[in-house]
Amino acid sequence: MSFEGADEPKRNLFVSVLLGPRKTIEHIVATQPTRGVLALAVLGGAAAGICQLYSFHSFVSPLSDWLTGVLALGGGAILGVLNLYVVAFFIALIARLLRGRASNQDVRAAFAWGQLPLVVGTIVAFAILGAGHLAGNELVLVLSTVAFGLVLGIGGAWSFISTLLMIARVEKFGFWRAIVAYVVGVAVPVPLALALSIRTFLYQPFNIPAGSMAPTLLVGDYFFANKFAYGYSRLSLPFAPPLFSGRFFAADPRPGDVVVFVSPKNPSTFVKRVVGVAGDRVQMKEGQLLINGTPVKRERLSGVVGDFCGAPPVTIRRWRETLPNGMSYETLDCVDNGFYDNTPEYVVPPGYAFVMGDNRDNSTDSRIMAAMGYIPLDNIFGRAAIIFYSRGEDGVGRNERIGTTVR
Repeated sequence: MSFEGADEPKRNLFVSVLLGPRKTIEHIVATQPTRGVLALAVLGGAAAGICQLYSFHSFVSPLSDWLTGVLALGGGAILGVLNLYVVAFFIALIARLLRGRASNQDVRAAFAWGQLPLVVGTIVAFAILGAGHLAGNELVLVLSTVAFGLVLGIGGAWSFISTLLMIARVEKFGFWRAIVAYVVGVAVPVPLALALSIRTFLYQPFNIPAGSMAPTLLVGDYFFANKFAYGYSRLSLPFAPPLFSGRFFAADPRPGDVVVFVSPKNPSTFVKRVVGVAGDRVQMKEGQLLINGTPVKRERLSGVVGDFCGAPPVTIRRWRETLPNGMSYETLDCVDNGFYDNTPEYVVPPGYAFVMGDNRDNSTDSRIMAAMGYIPLDNIFGRAAIIFYSRGEDGVGRNERIGTTVR
């Protein structure tokens, strides 16, 4: 793929983008403005995603978690496509206010082809880093690491400048107006897209409106749920559109995990603790949890005063349970021989989990088959991770709970 400028010999289009972005984009929009645009947006986004991942990891160590790498590549590619249509739209909109003349299609072409230096720089940088690791020499590895960062930086800067130059050329105005159009155009949608991506693929905030998970989670706790712990289903997406079934990158919850899910009997979001997985036999006898016929180890702790069992506040018995896999957590016991302190034995079917609230006498959970029952694994879309804010029902902040890991 090549072209010939007015005053220069015929040369490869990709080389000309790197060396002469303004004339090249003028040729592209005049002939085939959609040429390679989508592919370059995907590659540019993937390159940006993997670069961001390496900026959070050590440059010296290669990716040890292939799933994290796949998510960075895939998420970056998706963001690249979103940027192509959303960010480029806002850049074109701002440019029109600055008396620009380009169509949305032409701006998309400039935005996409501007990713080429970043793509090339990323490929070269990783080739250098890979060579450093293969050399097996500590000095060579250090030098390749330094070169890796330099090449990435040069590729990113080159890409940024090339994009500005091409936007200025297609809009038929000066470089400074191109900077304004780009900065303002990016400043509007990118934070929104970033927030939406974090919420969808990484961490989503939730709050606790009821006391079924006390003392682990209290009414008024706000926490982040890890969205990639068990893979992604349609429930991971905003508004849960019925686009597909099942889960991508699926992983099963472990007994003891505090999970966020949608009940099959009630289309609401719940937070409970997994106590049984496929094949487990779960039962309550005289207020004690049994797994596969064996009582779960529990230790009596000092009582707590509160209204976890209803007003007025009273002293409530507290236990520490330890599941067979070693997961340990606290539970509350409001009354002896409560309504669900003695249950039949439940056998968890394949593809499901058995969940319970830590406030055992004040929780609607899998023990109540008509109201909740077994939870399909595809309905579990997050694991409670960390409390980021908390306030009591009196409105007073509970700062001591902020930063607490949910276990």
